[in-house]
Amino acid sequence: MCAGHRELLFDPEPVRTMIQRWWDKLLEKFSNAETDAFVIMPNHIHGIIVLAVADDVGADPRVGPMPGQSPGPGQSHGIAPTHGGDAGDNDIGADPRVGPEGGAPTGQGAHTGAPLPTIIQWFKTMTTNEYIRGVKTSGWSPFPGKLWQRNYYEHIIRNDRELQAIQQYIDNNPLKWELDRDNPRNVPPQTADDYLYDADVS
Repeated sequence: MCAGHRELLFDPEPVRTMIQRWWDKLLEKFSNAETDAFVIMPNHIHGIIVLAVADDVGADPRVGPMPGQSPGPGQSHGIAPTHGGDAGDNDIGADPRVGPEGGAPTGQGAHTGAPLPTIIQWFKTMTTNEYIRGVKTSGWSPFPGKLWQRNYYEHIIRNDRELQAIQQYIDNNPLKWELDRDNPRNVPPQTADDYLYDADVS
C-alpha cells in the first residue's frame, strides 16, 4: 500500500511507530485476521494478512492452510499480502476478480469475519486520522490530497514456496530502496502521474 503521490512521508521514527501500532491493532480489531511479515518503507508498506475463510460458504479452493497447520473444522486459512497500487500485474498471479479498492472477491472464498477491503479501509482511516493529528501537533509533513493511494496491490498466497518468497521479499525490501520502483528517483517524470504500484516478487 503506497502513500498518495508516493510522497516520502514515512521516514520519521514517530510516523513509523504510529503505522506499526495500527498494524499491530489489526489483531485486536478483527478477530478473523492475523498478521505476518511487515515493513514500512519511506512511502509505502508491505505486509501479509492471514484471513480465516469458511469452507462451508464456498471457500476459494486455491487457498490452503497456513504452513504447519491444519484447517480447523469447517475452516481453511487464506493468506494475502496487500501492497500499494492495482492488482493484476504480478508474475505470481494476482486474482483478476479484485476490485478497485482491492480485497477478496465476494461469494467465493467468503471470510468468517471482516473482508480484506474492510480491514484495509480501517487501517487507512486510523493511520490517516493520527497522521493529521501529527501534522497539527507535532510538525509532521503535510500531505497533498490523501495519505494513501486509493488502490493497493493484493495477491493470494497459494503455497509455502510463495509464502517464503514473499516473506523474504518483505524482509529484504529496505535493502533495495535505491532500486525500488516506488522510489521517486526511479519514476520517469512523464509517467509519474499514471504510475501504479507493481510489486516484483519472484
